Formats: sequence, structure tokens, C-alpha cells
Amino acid sequence: MNDYFPSILAGPRPDRYRMTLTAGEHSAGHIRRIVRSHLTEWDLTELADTLELAVTELIANVVRHVPDRRCTLLVLRQTAGVRVEVSDGSPRLPAAPRDLAPDAECGRGLLLLDAVVDKWGVEPHGTGGKTVWFECTGGETPLQ
Repeated sequence: MNDYFPSILAGPRPDRYRMTLTAGEHSAGHIRRIVRSHLTEWDLTELADTLELAVTELIANVVRHVPDRRCTLLVLRQTAGVRVEVSDGSPRLPAAPRDLAPDAECGRGLLLLDAVVDKWGVEPHGTGGKTVWFECTGGETPLQ
């Protein structure tokens, strides 16, 4: 029952996807499949590898740094690409390490994110928590 249903059977895919979850060690894999499915429907498969890598880094940060691991994922189709947001309730803001040892096994996530996406940022919430977001552009594909 976990088969892929093309839009001709299930109707057109909306231009946004939102999911609230408690992130665990297998969450990133499930989210990558969801993201790829939406990109396929939106004719933006050229962004799939980049978005999968970037969203994996953001979910990994939730697993490592958010005590309750609760987050909300929002994937938005834009006129020329996709915006992804991951919001959580932790007031701790992400920071890229300044001096990272060449053999360090952790701490490269934000550097990797910066290298693969067009832009990214962090928006703190007034009630605590934050949203980490990134955007990737593809070819000009107007919304229908």
C-alpha cells in the first residue's frame, strides 16, 4: 500500500507540503522520499539530490540538538525553485564551526548546506524556537 500514485490517479499535487513529526534516526530517509515525490510532480527533479542532502542535514540537526526532537517540515514550490523550512521549539540557534579539524566527523552540516543551496538562514521565534530554511532554484517553471 506504500506504492507511488501518479497525479492522474490522486489529483494534482499542491504547491506545498507540511508535516509535523518527532524526528528519529530513520526520519531523514522517509522525508527524502517525500521530497523527491513532490519534486517529480512539480517537474523539478533536477533539484532532488541537492534538496535531499540539505533536508537530511536539517533533520539530523533536529535529532542531535533539539531535546524533544519535535519539528515541522514545510516544502514550498516557488516560481523558480523550492523553499524548505524546518521549525522546532529549541531556542538554540545553529552556528557553523569556525575552526574545524580536517578529520572531524561532526560539525560540517551547515558548511555543507551553505555549499549546496542557493541561500539559507535562521529565523528565531519570539516564543522560543526557530525556523531554519533554505532555497534552491531550478529552471524557470511557472506555477500552474
